[in-house]
Amino acid sequence: MAEFPIPASEQDFHANFAQLKPRMNNTEALYESSRCLFCFDAPCIKACPTGIDIPQFIRQINTGNVTGAAKTIYEANYFGNACGKVCPTEVLCEGACVYNLQDVKPIEIGRLQSFATRQVIESDQHLFKPGQPNGRKVAIIGAGPAGISCACELRALGYEVDVFEAKAQPSGLTVYGVAPYKITNEEVLAEIDYLQAQFGFHVHYHSPIATRQELEALEETYDAIFLGIGLGGTNALRLPGEDRQNCVGAVEFIEQLRQHHHRVAVGRKVIVLGGGNTAMDAASESARLGAEDVILAYRRGKDEMGAYEFEYDLAKSVGVKGLFNVAPIEIVGNGKVEGIRFVRTQTLNGQVQVVPGTEFVEPCDMVIKATGQAKQVSFLRHIPSLELDKNGRIVANAASGQTTNPQYFTSGDARNGGAEVVNAAAEAKAAARGIHAYLLGQ
Repeated sequence: MAEFPIPASEQDFHANFAQLKPRMNNTEALYESSRCLFCFDAPCIKACPTGIDIPQFIRQINTGNVTGAAKTIYEANYFGNACGKVCPTEVLCEGACVYNLQDVKPIEIGRLQSFATRQVIESDQHLFKPGQPNGRKVAIIGAGPAGISCACELRALGYEVDVFEAKAQPSGLTVYGVAPYKITNEEVLAEIDYLQAQFGFHVHYHSPIATRQELEALEETYDAIFLGIGLGGTNALRLPGEDRQNCVGAVEFIEQLRQHHHRVAVGRKVIVLGGGNTAMDAASESARLGAEDVILAYRRGKDEMGAYEFEYDLAKSVGVKGLFNVAPIEIVGNGKVEGIRFVRTQTLNGQVQVVPGTEFVEPCDMVIKATGQAKQVSFLRHIPSLELDKNGRIVANAASGQTTNPQYFTSGDARNGGAEVVNAAAEAKAAARGIHAYLLGQ
């Protein structure tokens, strides 16, 4: 029996996808901030990729200076509100909280962070302004967390910035690829509007940069170019029957869900292939859309999954079941998905090996492939002298983000191969500084 009823309206959808980190009220924020020990050598700061001064902003909340708290957050991380909700705080700042050593609940840093930033967004309190114009122009390809963070920092340094985005909305995976129970579209877009109103960068939507000719036009017009293109679609498994109806990629499935909510249908029995965090999201989302049975199928053992433990626990809490040490060899069905033919596996010396004679078919009517995202290699080959590593990631200077083509800089998933929003924000801010140093001739 399904854990959740099939949502038939926006109200039903929001009930099924209730926020995991709901907004605090003033009393909750005051109480939670009062629990902080304000550690001198705070491990939570070291655990944050953007280095937010967490004890400082919590103290500011506790003393009633919520605007000051938001400024402390945004000075370190331009995606302060989004990261408060979508960051894996359980393994970053909150995971490093000293209370964990005492078996005491860690400070809810993420919720406090969102509490402070939401207040300044909704009251439209401007904390920043563009720097004095310096006469230089930078083009940014991609309006995801990396691109927007880079744009904000460059505008603070006085650059004119144009962001070119292929889709209709900004924020990349934050609005197209994050599970709806982590953050709503409205919250994401409100933060982007807030940043754009302060920094004044220009975003050109429905403006993909895809050809060598388009890149040449940017190279001639702009002093530097930032690549915030992220990753592509779901990797193909190249299995027989993969083209059957109701066999979809997890990235594409989540994007449809984020845009169309209750109008997205799932099968009665869904099998999600994969063991990473995206697989956990796709499985949990399927259950919340009313699937009667959801199975996570992974070719290795449960302890070898790449997903965070808390993400797997979340999936299990909504009825998702695990099927481990199985490898798919065929999507079976007559036009539509009717099941997956698996073979059992074992891991020997770190290598997955098939166990002969163990094939079986697990019936289902929908398959979601959470098997990683493709690198955008074909596009990147249009850029002269741009070096990629063996995995298709852009090679760049670790400190400045400058690529092997000196006019181009990068950060985010295209560079790191796929990490968190907070990593993209941190890298992009550093890359903006790298662009600044490069254009100053340093």
